[in-house]
Amino acid sequence: MVQANPIPDRRITARRAHVGLALLLALTSLISLAYGASGTSLWGAMQKLVTGQPLGQMEQVVLLDIRLPRLILGLVVGASLAVSGAVMQGLFRNPLADPGLVGVSAGAGLGAITAIVLGGLLPVAFMAAGPYLVPLAAFLGGWGSTILLYRVSTRRGRTSVATMLLAGIALGALAGAVSGILVYIADDAQLRDLTFWGLGSLAGATWTKVMVALPVMGAAIIAALFLGRGLNGLAFGEATAAHMGIPVQRIKNIAILTVAAGIGAAVAVSGGIGFIGIVVPHLLRLANGPDHETLLPNAALLGASLLLLADVISRMVIAPAELPIGIVTAVLGAPVFLWILLRRRGLVDL
Repeated sequence: MVQANPIPDRRITARRAHVGLALLLALTSLISLAYGASGTSLWGAMQKLVTGQPLGQMEQVVLLDIRLPRLILGLVVGASLAVSGAVMQGLFRNPLADPGLVGVSAGAGLGAITAIVLGGLLPVAFMAAGPYLVPLAAFLGGWGSTILLYRVSTRRGRTSVATMLLAGIALGALAGAVSGILVYIADDAQLRDLTFWGLGSLAGATWTKVMVALPVMGAAIIAALFLGRGLNGLAFGEATAAHMGIPVQRIKNIAILTVAAGIGAAVAVSGGIGFIGIVVPHLLRLANGPDHETLLPNAALLGASLLLLADVISRMVIAPAELPIGIVTAVLGAPVFLWILLRRRGLVDL
């Protein structure tokens, strides 16, 4: 008699996935810190530290002032994009929902561009924000577009996927049009700053940006990790989730605020980087199932790893010049997204 293979314990599978993704993140972090356009070697610096030799001035500048803040910013931006995508997909109960596709990123970008171009015309209360002005404006833009999108696409407690996607396209087009007007009236100095927003990059990473954006994105990621049970309940419908004792409206409010904060801060410091938020959660669902209590932390780990890997490619592929990271994520993510669409329609088997 042939004995059937036992079904693996989900907790064991989830633990293995956590460990594997954590190791992947550690590896990509080392690669990000070790390689760049400069010939400075991380391994040589580590040997000096082990033997008690002081680091050279160039090694300190490259490793501690350029690569390390870039590494930290890449970690939190990648994790924030992936977690926000997973939350959006759980909130709208659709695995193709994404902050970039539904206009949230465009709204956050519009807020940041408005702060750059029209910052001098803002009230004194906003000007007092100083270095926090652009992240704050990006947060408000992402929050406003998220609220508007949810209001338009939800009726009588039910969310229309078609309405969500069409409304997201409309919001993205409107935000793009207004952003174009602001770019047109910007001066030369502002245009140099706005060029950053086109395709996204981590090239401008500094410790100041890390200190400004890290608390916002860190808080958004941590808050999202506590939404797992609520999003699992919403998968059965809002009425069923309410009967299960899940505070549906509170979960929705926290989810919207989390996505707005995470995407707003990410766009503020890195510009528009696409496909991380839609590809990462979907791949994890295929591998480990739809349980958000496992999906959300795994999305943070895998999103951070993939963005760091894309950043390394952007630095090395045309060194000493640098390719915008948005191009790299598009080249890597677009075929995967197309495969996901074909798979959902049953046109591919794998």
